[in-house]
Parts: sequence; structure tokens; C-alpha cells
Amino acid sequence: MEQYELIASTTFGVEAVVKRELIALGFEVIATTNGKVTFLSDAKGIARANLWLRTADRVLLKVGEFPAETFDELFDKTNELPWEKYIPIDGKFTVNGKSVKSKLFSISDCQAIVKKSIVEKLKVKHKVDWFNEDGASFGVLVSLLNDIVTISIDTSGIGLHKRGYRIRSVEAPLKETLAATLVLLSYWNKERVLYDVFCGSGTIPIEAALIARNIAPGLNVDFASKYWPLIKKEYWDEEIEKAKQAIDYQSKIHIIASDIDEQSIEAAKTNAEAAGVSDCITFMKCDFKAQYYEQEYGVIISNPPYGERLMDEFAIKQLYRSMGNIFNKLSTWSIYLITSFEGFENLFERKADRVRKLFNGNIPTRYYQYYGPRPPRVEENGDE
Repeated sequence: MEQYELIASTTFGVEAVVKRELIALGFEVIATTNGKVTFLSDAKGIARANLWLRTADRVLLKVGEFPAETFDELFDKTNELPWEKYIPIDGKFTVNGKSVKSKLFSISDCQAIVKKSIVEKLKVKHKVDWFNEDGASFGVLVSLLNDIVTISIDTSGIGLHKRGYRIRSVEAPLKETLAATLVLLSYWNKERVLYDVFCGSGTIPIEAALIARNIAPGLNVDFASKYWPLIKKEYWDEEIEKAKQAIDYQSKIHIIASDIDEQSIEAAKTNAEAAGVSDCITFMKCDFKAQYYEQEYGVIISNPPYGERLMDEFAIKQLYRSMGNIFNKLSTWSIYLITSFEGFENLFERKADRVRKLFNGNIPTRYYQYYGPRPPRVEENGDE
């Protein structure tokens, strides 16, 4: 089966996580740069990548890459690409773009030229003078960086963070892909209890439950490439059936999700039911200071309020001091907290074992990771 060069686009700081996901899915990764991981795949793998990637933003099919410093070069080299291979005679397509540090800096002009070039190529190859554009959708992306043009087609159509379960939301929700990233960067696994004590609409516990149950995040998503002639319907059917068969319905998952706000808890419950993981999560209206952290070797992964979400700086400082007073007494626990607030470690009164820079939307944040001891290994006969 023919191999294609694909790009998993990412937010800054998540590239290594996406790379690990791709390798685990059996793909060959050929390059990792800021904001993208390039890999090889056949047509069936395009379906698999869209279904399973938890932390990537989109899966792009790379059509071509070339240098261009003039509009003539952009038109001619775009026209040389095999567009008829990807876009059928009834295909409808849009062109979006971006330009960074390039002579061709007018995005609107670049988009118009690429669109015209593709149309002219398809007219010749499909032997028509007019396109109805009433078939499948193809989102063409033209990206210029340092006078190098990369042209791709978006196989996802919809952002991969839109899993389909967010029925109810709250103020400043955490994006699903970022929540999955927080979980995958932690040492949590389904054998350990997980707490999110600022759960909001439930994104972190829901993503954790999807991971624990091995539920493909894209199972209920209608991807653009489902309707492309390039990827046969049986490919999608096969990958979807494999994903359904891979779900772990047997393991007992213990996730506690709490929040002080009643509306947030109700939203989280609704979303968990829509995601099919409500049986994995216990929801409760509770202040984190009143929470009962009864187990040993538990894990806390949470997105507490910070400056862009709670403007009262005094309240934030008091909150973080209280968190430190309580969480730092949990000697066997591992704690993972994301915030944009400067000086968090001083208020928490503990230096993190590792700090990662991540983006929550357009907000630069830090992910503070506090590693607890490993749980004792339990042998099959029950002896430690």
C-alpha cells in the first residue's frame, strides 16, 4: 500500500508526547520540529491516527514542499503537485494559510494564488471547465516559513480536541488534548486512584478514564477524510471495529472528581455520561480542603484557578498556600498541577521535581510535577 507523509500538528511543548503516541500506534516518525511531528503512513493509517491520537491538534497530509520567493514561483510549483490524486472532480476545497519570516507575507494573496493554481491543475486533469464542488471537503493549508512553502490537506476536518462529549461547559475549560497531555505526562495508571480536586467540567478525569479504558478519543467524531476516495470506507470500518474491540471494560477504574461549584459538577457528570465513562468517576461537590485523601500512593492531576481565570491575586495566593499545606503532607502521593501564576513554587512551599512549559490556549503555563515514591510491587500471589 502506498506510503504518505503526514504531519501531526501540535501545540508548543507537546511534540514529544505526540511522537510517543505515534510510535506506540506503529508509525514511523521521520521528523520532530516545533509544532509538528512528521510520520509515514498508508491510507489505512490515516484513519487510525485520527481515531487514536489524544494530544495532537490535527493530522495533515503533506502534498508538497518547495522554496518560493515570488507569486509566480508559488503558482507554478503548486501547479506541479499531483492534486488530482487527492481531490476528486466533485471535491470542494478551501485554502487557508500562514506566513512567518517570508517574502510572501500577504496571507490573502498566497491563499488566492494557491487556490487558483489548484483549480487550473484540476481542470486539466479532470477535463472540465467548471466544478460543482458538492462532494467531500478538503481543507488545503499553505504554510510559509523562511521562504519555504509547505502545502498539506487536513485529514481531520475538525480539531482532534473535539471528542464530541463536551455537552456542557464552564468558564475557561481545559482543552481535551491538553488534559490528555497532563495525564500522559504523569505516572498515573489505572491501578492507582486519581483525584482532580478542581475538576470544572470534568475534562481531566474524563480523559484519564478514556485512557484507562483504552477508548479511542475519535470514535464518535465525523472526520473529513471519512468521505475521501483516497481512504476506502472499509479502511475506516476496519479501524473503527479494531478500536471498539480494544476497549477495556473489565478493569476497575478509581477516579475522584470534585469541585466547589455545583454547576461544574453537574456539567462534569453530563460530559462523563456522554463520553461513556461515568462508571469510572465519582463526582462530588467538595472543597479540596475537605476532601478525604484516604489511599496511599494516590495521584492528583488538577488545573487550579490562576490569574487569567480568577483576577483576585490575594485569593490565588491564599489558595496555593492552602494547597501546599494539604498536598505536601501526602508523602506517598504524586502531584501534578498546571498554572500560569508566577511564583507558584514559593507559595506551594515545595520545588517541583520537573516543570514543563505548556500552553493552555494562548496562555503560557507551567506544569509542576511532584513525584511520589513508586507503589510497592505486588506479586501474583498477593505478596509484596
